[in-house]
Amino acid sequence: MTEALAVLGGYLLGSMPFGYWVPLLVRHEDIRTKGSGNVGASNVFRVYGKSLGIPVALLDIAKGFAAAALGLWVGGALIGVLAAGAAMIGHARPVFLRFERGGKMAATAGGATFALAPLVFVCCVLAWLLVFAVTRYASVATILTACLLAVLVVALGYPWPVIAFGVAGAVAVIAMHHQNVRRLFAGTEHRFELRRPRRA
Repeated sequence: MTEALAVLGGYLLGSMPFGYWVPLLVRHEDIRTKGSGNVGASNVFRVYGKSLGIPVALLDIAKGFAAAALGLWVGGALIGVLAAGAAMIGHARPVFLRFERGGKMAATAGGATFALAPLVFVCCVLAWLLVFAVTRYASVATILTACLLAVLVVALGYPWPVIAFGVAGAVAVIAMHHQNVRRLFAGTEHRFELRRPRRA
């Protein structure tokens, strides 16, 4: 019973749509009507910049970490992974938004990885930052980092539940970015500008 509650708690944590709540609280605007319409951190960053994008990303990471840590505390690696997976599902289909489209799970998966496999998390963060700095495509950085997650949990010999999470989580994150992949091939994917253009 306690283990089931931990998984349910993971889903409820993942369902907290910070990408929707923060802009609504600070700017009194619905992020779903702007940019890509997504409530994830990337769209918040794209629309409002780092002042809101970074806090939302950190909150999405934190909820994934909290969900996985709760599961680990209650029932070990398997329950930690199930709670982490539930958090990712909650992020994609949040109950607080009436199960409408949520985010693409990347930051929440990252937070869960921090709890389940801290070394892999550090490697993935460094890889994401490097790829993003070179390409300036958040989607490319996320997809390649998801692939790295799957490889590292296997290569570093983590327990089978963590390996299952790494592989399944990577597949889920990549699948959620299928529209980004189409835009990349079409040459229409949004590319972040690291510096604002100078005014004449």
